[in-house]
Formats: sequence, C-alpha cells, structure tokens
Amino acid sequence: MGTEKFFDERTDQSEVKARIVQKYFYAWANVIMPTAQKNGGRIAYIDLYAGPGRYKDGAASTPLLVLEHAITDPKLRSMLVTLLNDADSNKTSTLQEEIDKLPGVENLKYKPTVSCGEIDEEAEKHFNQARLVPSFSFIDPFGYKGLSLKIIKGVIKDWGCDCVFFFNYNRINAGIGNQAVAGHMDALFGKERADALRARLPGLSPELREALILEELAAEIKALGGTYVLPFTFRNSGGTRTSHKLVFVSKSFKGYSIMKDIMAKESSTEDQGVPSLAYSPADWSMPLLFSLQRPLDQLRASLLKDFAGEELSVSEIYERHSVDTPYVMKNYKEILTQLETDGKVGVRSLKSTRRKGTFADHLLVRFPASNINGE
Repeated sequence: MGTEKFFDERTDQSEVKARIVQKYFYAWANVIMPTAQKNGGRIAYIDLYAGPGRYKDGAASTPLLVLEHAITDPKLRSMLVTLLNDADSNKTSTLQEEIDKLPGVENLKYKPTVSCGEIDEEAEKHFNQARLVPSFSFIDPFGYKGLSLKIIKGVIKDWGCDCVFFFNYNRINAGIGNQAVAGHMDALFGKERADALRARLPGLSPELREALILEELAAEIKALGGTYVLPFTFRNSGGTRTSHKLVFVSKSFKGYSIMKDIMAKESSTEDQGVPSLAYSPADWSMPLLFSLQRPLDQLRASLLKDFAGEELSVSEIYERHSVDTPYVMKNYKEILTQLETDGKVGVRSLKSTRRKGTFADHLLVRFPASNINGE
C-alpha cells in the first residue's frame, strides 16, 4: 500500500494508532508543563512524517488534532512549539493550508513550523547536536527508510523528551536478510545486532522471530539511553500475524506507566484482566484467538518469589516489577489484595487509617522470606 492510499483510507488500526499518540501527548504535556514553565516556557510536538493533515474523507490526522487541542487549552497554546515535516512537498503544502484554516490558530503563541525534507544523515546530526526543549516526537515513516537509532537517540536525549515510532514489522522482518536494504537494517538495529539477527533468525518459528527482533531492537534502544521501551502490536485482519508495531521510548517511569495505561485501554483483548497490548480486528469476532495463559496466576507466583523477605510500597512494587511486562497497576492491586486475604503477605499503612476495601499506592507490603513454589 503506497503512502497516497494510506491517506485515502482511514482504517480502524490507523484510528487506534492516532488515539494512542494523541492521548499520550495530552497526558505528557500536562505532566511536563509545570516544570517547563519555570525553564524557558516551551514544550514541543515533533512529527517527522506529518502527511497532508487530513485523510481523503476529511478526517483530521494527528498533527491537526494536536493543534486543535492546543488551541482550546490556554496554557498549552502559550507554550507549544510544533515542528511538522514531510519529504513530499505536495503533502506539506496541503498541511500548511489545513493549519491555516484551523479556527483560532492565530491564538497559538508559536506559529507551527512546516518543513519539507528527507530524514537523512543531516537530520540525524541536527537532532543529536541541538538541545531540545521538552518534546514529544512521533516518527511514522512508511516502511523503514528514515527510521534509525540515531534519530531515536537524538529526539529522546534531553530532559522531558519522549517519542513514539512506527515499526513496520512485516517489511523489517523481510528486510533483515535482504542485502539490498542491509544499510537500512544496520541503521535501525546497529550493525552488530543486525548481523546477529541475520545469523540467528533463519529456521525460527514466526513467533520466535518476532520475539527476537523486538528483543534486539529494545536492547539497542536501551543501550542508547531509552530506559523504557513499550511496544503495542497490530495484527492482520485474520489475527494470525503481526503487521506492525507502535513503539514508545522514554527515560521516565511515569511516562512509561501513563503510556501502558493508554495502550491497555486500546487493547482488543485481555486475559484475567491483563491487557494484550495489541489490536487485532479478528479479536472482536474470534475472542478465543487470544490464548488463555492465566497471567495473573503467573504474577502472583512472581511477586512472592521476586520480593521474598522485602517490604515495599505498592508504587515501588509496580515500578520495580512491571517494566517489560504487560501488567498494569490494577493487576498488581488485585493480586496483592488476594495475597493479603490469603494471609500470604502483611500490609501496613504509615497513615493512621486505611479505608476498607482499598489498596492505596503508599501501603507497605511485607513478603515472607521464603516460599515453596511461589506460595
């Protein structure tokens, strides 16, 4: 599917992707603005593949929705710097026209900047050398050209900077072993990891290929300073294969936690209340496609084992244990409540009273020193 057709058709998947990006931008802005106000008074939204602004059916795409939201928010419209780019001059021209037509756009303190250019080595150099104001960047190339570790490193390196990028799993999975696009794969994974993938992937099952590719990508991003990496998976219409992923990168656990909650709500299935962090059109008609792995049972055993002999607050448990898992806070509170009811853990509050039936973030949970088989 070409990029022109992409903007002709607004699919359920594109709407889910847009909602995830928009919801996070709004939440991120609210967290960042108070500190940013004391340090320069600016935050930024950066979209390196912004497109024409609207789908052919007239629906606004992400850049226009972000601007529309900023126009209605007095604090945000006084702080937001918007940098929008696309390599296609026809798209940037149309985007500029659509921005100019937005009601109230003149009330933005900083006029949106629309540029036309390839995301190449010069762009990588710019983002790695420039000091960015707190920024949320969206990197959504069609395919993999222009998506590189250097770009990701550049847009997250400064304080308050997070990014989401589009990872075209179908094309990248096919491209890793293709020498014609070896340069693009090396730019995305780093040459050493790309070579390791080329050696290890042949003969693996589709599931193991996907797991290994994502593991190596996340490991390389973390090595560059992206402490928290969180992927959201999109599957094909039959629900049988991964088509692409939306990958979030942050240096902040708070940002990671916010995005996980957003992705959880956009997941099309859950198992024992644990979100799949995936969207598949097939899930609505074939709910049994999501295998029943009883993940809460696994969480219960893991907590008793991993924290044996320790006493921690609920928020400390969540921050230490939830990274690189699908679990959200409500899953932890459900299991901790069960463990307390079963007499497996002790719970105390540093405050004088504890409201009945609640499990507040500040409560201290004491795990027994030893358990047999996690119990």
